[in-house]
Amino acid sequence: MAELNPLAEELSCSVCLELFKEPVTTPCGHNFCMSCLDETWVVQGPPYRCPQCRKVYQVRPQLQKNTVMCAVVEQFLQAEQARTPVDDWTPPARFSASSAATQVACDHCLTEIAVKTCLVCMASFCQEHLRPHFDSPAFQDHPLQSPIRDLLRRKCTQHNRLRELFCPEHGECICHICLVEHKTCSPTTLSQASADLEYKLRNKLTIMHSHINGATKALEDVRSKQQCVQDSMKRKMEQLRQEYMEMKAVIDAAETSSLRKLKEEEKRVYGKFDTIYQVLVKKKSEMQKLKAEVELIMDKGDEFEFLEKAAKLQGESTKPVYIPKIDLDHDLIMGIYQGAADLKSELKHSIKKLQKKSEEHNGSGNKGDQTQSTFKPVQPSKKTIPVAPGPPSHFSPNKLPTFGAPGQSLDSKATSPDAAPKASAAQPDSVGVKAKVLENFLTKSRTELLEYFVKVIFDYNTAHNKVSLSNKYTTASVSDGLQHYRSHPQRFTYCSQVLGLHCYKNGIHYWEVELQKNNFCGVGICYGSMERQGPESRLGRNPNSWCVEWFNNKISAWHNNVEKTLPSTKATRVGVLLNCDHGFVIFFAVTEKVHLMYKFKVDFTEALYPAFWVFSAGTTLSICSK
Repeated sequence: MAELNPLAEELSCSVCLELFKEPVTTPCGHNFCMSCLDETWVVQGPPYRCPQCRKVYQVRPQLQKNTVMCAVVEQFLQAEQARTPVDDWTPPARFSASSAATQVACDHCLTEIAVKTCLVCMASFCQEHLRPHFDSPAFQDHPLQSPIRDLLRRKCTQHNRLRELFCPEHGECICHICLVEHKTCSPTTLSQASADLEYKLRNKLTIMHSHINGATKALEDVRSKQQCVQDSMKRKMEQLRQEYMEMKAVIDAAETSSLRKLKEEEKRVYGKFDTIYQVLVKKKSEMQKLKAEVELIMDKGDEFEFLEKAAKLQGESTKPVYIPKIDLDHDLIMGIYQGAADLKSELKHSIKKLQKKSEEHNGSGNKGDQTQSTFKPVQPSKKTIPVAPGPPSHFSPNKLPTFGAPGQSLDSKATSPDAAPKASAAQPDSVGVKAKVLENFLTKSRTELLEYFVKVIFDYNTAHNKVSLSNKYTTASVSDGLQHYRSHPQRFTYCSQVLGLHCYKNGIHYWEVELQKNNFCGVGICYGSMERQGPESRLGRNPNSWCVEWFNNKISAWHNNVEKTLPSTKATRVGVLLNCDHGFVIFFAVTEKVHLMYKFKVDFTEALYPAFWVFSAGTTLSICSK
């Protein structure tokens, strides 16, 4: 209805999408059918909300019929009925029975065709059996009329008289005696009522045909708009992809420029040392030659020759070797590094800001989209079947794109005002849902797990001074000497550990770690609030971390200083699957297939970081690419 005319849209109920039937107006100024609004509020219960603007009423408003709106709707319907169809479609005429079909058989002989019907005898007679009505005085007061079909059906069951009138108010056929009970009605003859209703139904068919045409056009328009939305989003995504490519190109150019400056500084200092080295080699050679000559003179017995050569050699310079002080331009190096760190910090800040804006926009409820309020409420079913969620989509309008893998965020905060009521309502089934989801992930293949792959890199600011980071912060090993990292409040000072750069607060994430010389190392996760100093900062030895650890030939799972010994494995690659939404982390031994090592079920309360421990010399952990 709403698609046919701009006025029809204003006169349509947003619940049933049809023209108003007994319209009522809410205190906030919106109109609905009385039955639609009543059914909505009966299902919804207090507090009552306007289906259109969602305004809350603690007490159900008393609503009255909007007579002005009723009159407007009636005039609109009359205008629609008077409107000629665009395609000149004509409604079909009413079927009229043939003369042979209208013939009535004699009720006496059942063979001849009746010529009259007696309204007193309530029977139809042929010419032969009608003769007593003309000859006998007893039948002279019996009224006769043309033959009538289905006398029993047309007879009034209450007064045993023929029903010759129609009451439009009650929608039933009545006899003349029934008029006493229909004094306030306006009955008409059957032929007149039939003609009136036929005219109204033909008009209704015309309007319905017009509405169907309008609905067809509206369907085409919706499909066209769908295609426009798809094309528009495709262009926007391509533009967004181009923007990110340009940002990456800018970052790559900045990295190339910074590395070139460091290489130039290295070349400058290295060249000076090379020059000094050549001078020192020449000086050493001259001094060795002079030393040899002095030693040779000392062996001469001839005093005259000794004096001549000794006086000459005595005049040769024997100054000590001087090495000029040459050092790297640490101010330049620190400036380049600080510039990169500032760029990273600004990038993090900008992404956080964008995510916050996105969350605020999502929290506003998308006021421009009223799809939810345009459907009648459905009575809740008695049985609720929990369904385990499938893999996450790689693009969601509620989550801004971030650098790295899909689902990876720097600091995500899920703040939905409706989250708490939904969670409390679903609590009875949450345990069963979590168990089903966990069981589902335990049966997945490595290919299916890689759908949740995220790129993990080590955080320079958390690495212990004995942990060396290389290969673009994807490899961690134990160094022979201290690294002399600059002081940072997040850096580990007691255990040789390092965390991942990015944290995860929601979603599903999977990464793999390659172990080399895996005799003293550990792989796990931890809260950002885990201690950085003292024995309690070691992975698994506190309530804020979970890990699988290799200690010599022994493999154990650790949490809150509780150890669980695990079966040994020859696998050198470990897969970690973190499901923040359903509260579990699974450690897999990865070979040609994946095998369960251990799983922790936890209701996580903070953002989680990948965590790593390396202890003995030669132990190396490398983050695997997809």
